[in-house]
Amino acid sequence: MTSQNFHIDAAQEAAILAGALPYLRRYAGDTIVIKYGGHAMGDDILASAFGRDIALLKLVGINPVVVHGGGPQINQMFERLDISSTFIDGLRVTDANMMDVIEMVLSGSVNKEVARLITQAGALAVGVSGKDGHMITACKIKRAAPHQDGHHDLGYVGEPIKVDPRVIYALSGSGLIPVIAPIGLGEDGTTYNINADTAAGAVAGAVHATRLLMLTDVAGVLDKEGNLISELTASQARQAIAKGVITGGMIPKVETCIDAVNAGAQAAVIIDGRIPHACLLELFTASGSGTLIRAE
Repeated sequence: MTSQNFHIDAAQEAAILAGALPYLRRYAGDTIVIKYGGHAMGDDILASAFGRDIALLKLVGINPVVVHGGGPQINQMFERLDISSTFIDGLRVTDANMMDVIEMVLSGSVNKEVARLITQAGALAVGVSGKDGHMITACKIKRAAPHQDGHHDLGYVGEPIKVDPRVIYALSGSGLIPVIAPIGLGEDGTTYNINADTAAGAVAGAVHATRLLMLTDVAGVLDKEGNLISELTASQARQAIAKGVITGGMIPKVETCIDAVNAGAQAAVIIDGRIPHACLLELFTASGSGTLIRAE
């Protein structure tokens, strides 16, 4: 299924927004962290709608914080530069030269394009990376596939160990929308590339977000019959992983949601970013649109 299946016209968009009116003040004053990537980022129509939605959240008194990915854009740049990549457990093995390119793409062109989309829609978005203000302190990633000679060295791939939210608070408090590239800084000054889901979860926990919205390319967490699971507690989510209900690439996303709620976020929601206005449908309708994971 592609995002093309979900494209709607202006009349349908107006109907969706009109239906959200009774709920627009539900999250006024709250912080909502949105992980943006996948089809939602790669499709021009969805990207434009995303920018308008984030601007609307700010307009109705919510403090949105966007953390974005950029894997396809990195791949395109590597192709242009004739750089080959190796992946282990879905993580790109990254040397120093590759890290320079990754930072250029994520903190540069991708970050500024996401900020532009939101600003063009009428809000003021500011693009930063996790290195700014030492926002995201990272360490060399400890999770890697075991090898007969030990663990694979992924190079400059990191994971957050601390998030200092002062830059986020300063921007949000000034009426601006932070747009954060998932680049972190080690305590020794080393720059690390961080998985965008992981970075978003760490940010959501640090700012005690009311919601972490994880835009993905699936409807949410599905049971063994393929039906959407609308809500899980953190312990139920762990049990679903242990029982094989949650499998494959959904496991790290659910684990990120669990970590976020354990770190201070009220709840995390895995939603289908291929649907126009997915964030609005989740926040401003009675039933929501994805799988909500909350603390006990």
